[in-house]
Amino acid sequence: MLIDYHTHHVRCGHAIGELEEYVQRGIELGLSQLGLSDHLPLIHVDPSTYYPEMAMPMDELPRYVEECLMLKDKYRDQISIRVGLEADYIEGYEEVIGKILDSYSFDYVIGSVHFLGEWDISDHRQTHQWEGKQILDVYRQYYEAVQKAAATGFYDIAGHLDVIKRFGYIPEPEQAEERIALENAALQAVKKADMVMELNSSGLSKVCKEIFPSRRIVEQAIALGIPLTLGSDAHDPLKLSDHLDEARALLTDLGVQQIATFENRQRSMVPLND
Repeated sequence: MLIDYHTHHVRCGHAIGELEEYVQRGIELGLSQLGLSDHLPLIHVDPSTYYPEMAMPMDELPRYVEECLMLKDKYRDQISIRVGLEADYIEGYEEVIGKILDSYSFDYVIGSVHFLGEWDISDHRQTHQWEGKQILDVYRQYYEAVQKAAATGFYDIAGHLDVIKRFGYIPEPEQAEERIALENAALQAVKKADMVMELNSSGLSKVCKEIFPSRRIVEQAIALGIPLTLGSDAHDPLKLSDHLDEARALLTDLGVQQIATFENRQRSMVPLND
C-alpha cells in the first residue's frame, strides 16, 4: 500500500502549497492514503518575538482541522485522507499539549522532539547553538526528551527519531557505544508506549544524507517488534513521497511485510507491498 503520513503545508510558514494541492498530488502519485500532519502551534515561546515561520498560529488550528475534514470528504472516492498533527513534545507543557490534542478528533498524532528548551535543533537558522557544546551532551538531552515524550501517551507515531543528526553533528567514533545506548533507550520507551516509529525519508536530502532513523535503529526497532510507518516530511506538494521508494526498499530488504496506518487513533497493519 502506498502511503505518506508526514506532510506540511503553507499554514506552518516554512512550507509551500495548500492542503488541496497535496491531496491532488497524492492522487497523481497513486497514494492509497495521505496523512496531513502540520505542526502544532508554538506553545512555549512567543511567536511574535521568536524565529518567524515556525508553525501555524493557534487560531489557525481549528481552520486547519476543518479544511482537512472537508478535503477528506471531497476526495473520499479518490484517496483516503487521514487527519493528523505533528505535535512537539515540550517538557513542562504536557498539560497544555494534552488539552489541545483532546480538543480534536485526529486520526493520528506524530510525536516529535524539535526543541531543547527554546532551541529548535532542526532549524537551519539555529545551528550556532551547537557552538561550545559537547555533542554527546546534546544527544543525551535529546534522547531523554524522546523518552519523556513517549511516556506521556499522547502520541501514536514517533517522528524522525534521530533527527538530532540532521546537520551532521555526530558524537566522536569512540562515543558510539553511548550513542547507541541512548538510541536503544529511546526505542525501548517507544516500545513500552506501544507507539509506531516512522521512517522519515527527508533525511536523505539533508546534510546527514541518511534516512531518519538510521538503518541500525530500524533494525533494532524491528527486533523489538515496533510497528513502522512511512512519511516524506514534504514541505512542497511536488516533494510528496520523495525518497519513500528508498524507505520501502529498506523495509523490504529487512523483511518487513506490513506497515502501520491509522484512523480515529486506531492502528491497522496493511501490506507494505500489494
